Amino acid sequence: MRTPAKFVFTVLATVAFLVFANVPGSAFANVETIHAVAWGTNSQQGDAIGVELIIYEFSTADDRGILFKAYQKGMNQGLVNALSKMKAVGHLNVQGTMGYDVSYIRMTPTPTGRKIRFITNRKITFGEDFSDSQSQSFNLTAGEIDINEKDQSKSAGLIYPAAQLVIDSQGQLQWDLNQNAWKLNTIHDWNGTPGTN
Repeated sequence: MRTPAKFVFTVLATVAFLVFANVPGSAFANVETIHAVAWGTNSQQGDAIGVELIIYEFSTADDRGILFKAYQKGMNQGLVNALSKMKAVGHLNVQGTMGYDVSYIRMTPTPTGRKIRFITNRKITFGEDFSDSQSQSFNLTAGEIDINEKDQSKSAGLIYPAAQLVIDSQGQLQWDLNQNAWKLNTIHDWNGTPGTN
């Protein structure tokens, strides 16, 4: 017996609604999506992968304060612990992986558009965990994207796939990397709801 097309359409529409209704933040159509190509540097020169940052909402000044205090108290591990308690404000998809939730995303206006910074806990691989690899201490993934709203071809950014936040000899915060940074280009930004994401 053939299933009526109207019934199939209704089932598919219901499933789509249930899936997308569970996206954090406002309605699915209001998320901001940034697509880019990430290019390897140094030993990874020439490698290229697709990257997608989905922004449900931007983190608040209170969120920033929580992370600042957590770092003051427990350094990099304090930051990791605080991030693990935060709700997801976005999702980072990296070609060839399942991607992962992003706990902190901030937007700052610039003369040509916006700068978006994000940080989240990095997924430790089974191999790293099994061998108790030193790389496990580089347990953050972070990045920044400069969106040029006047000329999108000039938008650029960086992703730090495996990093930890340290204080250098001058007392400044900096990223200590286990893997080289990836340069972002061919960036396309689909805006969400103004003032929200």
